[in-house]
Amino acid sequence: MPPPDIPERGNPFAETRVYFRDRRDAGRQLAPRFSMLAGREDLVVLGLARGGVPVAYEVAQALHAPLDVFVIRKLGVPGQPELAMGAIASGGICVLNREVLLRIPDADAILAEVTAIERRELERREIEYRGRRPAPVLRGKTVMVVDDGLATGASMRAAVLALRQAKAARVIVAAPVGSTSACAKLAREADELVCLTAPTDFDAVGQVYGDFSQTTDEEVRSLLARC
Repeated sequence: MPPPDIPERGNPFAETRVYFRDRRDAGRQLAPRFSMLAGREDLVVLGLARGGVPVAYEVAQALHAPLDVFVIRKLGVPGQPELAMGAIASGGICVLNREVLLRIPDADAILAEVTAIERRELERREIEYRGRRPAPVLRGKTVMVVDDGLATGASMRAAVLALRQAKAARVIVAAPVGSTSACAKLAREADELVCLTAPTDFDAVGQVYGDFSQTTDEEVRSLLARC
């Protein structure tokens, strides 16, 4: 099934229903939206770990662009893990939510403790995925960050902020499916957003996938090794 036309910038929501066999198929349907970027030397494609990597792999292959994994770890408030004090990301990037930190007693100590725990997990995952290969240099690059879907968009928003901090020249967000609310937020924060479908009855990312089984660490390693 061919992907629908992507609406003009400023109206990034594709109402046409699109279905995907699996994440790799979603990436193959997403890739043609970026054909004008094929072969650009400044382009880097990043897949959000883990589910975004199979999608990003197909995009990177079609555009002849380097692929890497981008790991995001949320810094949740102890006892309220969904409330984020900030996030850390690949490349030693740290983004803080000052509004939340101002409401937490002894915020500096709590932030340091949570950051240390999450940094160990981030480093473990990065070694798991890319071995000792260093994170890509993103400064001055056109960076496309890809996920398998945008539900709340929280992880992707943290990724965009992290890429701004890394001095990327341009940040493009790409996803096969998303909620209209997540797309609206990301359209304001990224330089460009492409989402193939944003169903008005959005319930979960997996609703447009035939196979939405969990992406494994082994699959992430295998796809990165092929690139």
